Amino acid sequence: MLENKERTELTSLGEFGLIKHLTEHVETYNNSTIKGIGDDAAVIKYDNEKHTLISTDMLVEGVHFDLTYVPLKHLGYKSVIVNLSDICAMNALPKQVTVSIAASNRFSVEALEELYGGMLFACKKYNIDLIGGDSTSSTSGLIISITVIGEAKKEDIVYRNGAKEKDLLCVSGDLGGAYMGLQILEREKFVFKDNPNIQPDLEGNDYILERQLKPEARVDIVELLKNIGVKPTSMIDISDGLASEIIHITTQSDLGCELYEEKIPLDPQTFDRAREFNLDPTVCVLSGGEDYELLFTVPMTDYEKIKNQPDITIIGHMTPKSSGVNLIAKAGTSHPITAQGWNSFK
Repeated sequence: MLENKERTELTSLGEFGLIKHLTEHVETYNNSTIKGIGDDAAVIKYDNEKHTLISTDMLVEGVHFDLTYVPLKHLGYKSVIVNLSDICAMNALPKQVTVSIAASNRFSVEALEELYGGMLFACKKYNIDLIGGDSTSSTSGLIISITVIGEAKKEDIVYRNGAKEKDLLCVSGDLGGAYMGLQILEREKFVFKDNPNIQPDLEGNDYILERQLKPEARVDIVELLKNIGVKPTSMIDISDGLASEIIHITTQSDLGCELYEEKIPLDPQTFDRAREFNLDPTVCVLSGGEDYELLFTVPMTDYEKIKNQPDITIIGHMTPKSSGVNLIAKAGTSHPITAQGWNSFK
């Protein structure tokens, strides 16, 4: 698959030749894919009980990623994962993606093969069909746009606005690792710019670097919740920081919330690196983002089903809107939560 190691100029293939070259090894894994790449539109068949879910996301060089330290294969993988996460956040399962790329002549065919290789690896790992897309030229670096299509039974879909008063606030995995991984990469970029002969010092940071460069979509949590008989009342993925996502849920559900600082799940490596950078680990979690874990609410009646799940943590509960959205610090004091996460236009 994509074994050509010589440099081939993009102009030698042209748009359609490039598409054919990059997609000739694409496989389909789902019977619902009637027609994939090769026509004006993809044809997807679902039975009458299921709904189709579609989400799209764009990644722009210099805004969402820095190729100084992001390998193209990792970028391709991550660009698919962040879209799959949006479908998981609806309590649904992703099935297909389309990929559109705008690239300048700074990139060779081989470079885009690397990018596409990461995408195909993500598709294979998650049994996702790549069914189409587009390519064009760019005068401002690399731009990636991915659309994901998912499916779920109508009654299983979860929105942000369904939380109820006294619901438990839960999160999958641990938080803050992706942000601290980014801090390590930015630090080493600064050192490299000052002295290109110095090798990057990444030792001992494997976990948080992987959280930043190769996140995973929590399809497993969607399947787990179904298996234990729990349907969340609201759900969102954590892409822009815990604070922003909590505010999305509370605003759309017209509620308040109490988040307990001592309950927030932190990996020891995340905690230690935050302290080394003179950062408050809780602030990193609230404002960092890119963890792509699932934040969701469940009725208190589901407590027994949730409490012993090793990859789910209860971090708070929903309150009346009049109570506000607050962080209960380890000292017991209450502090209003404000959204200060990622904003690409700042």
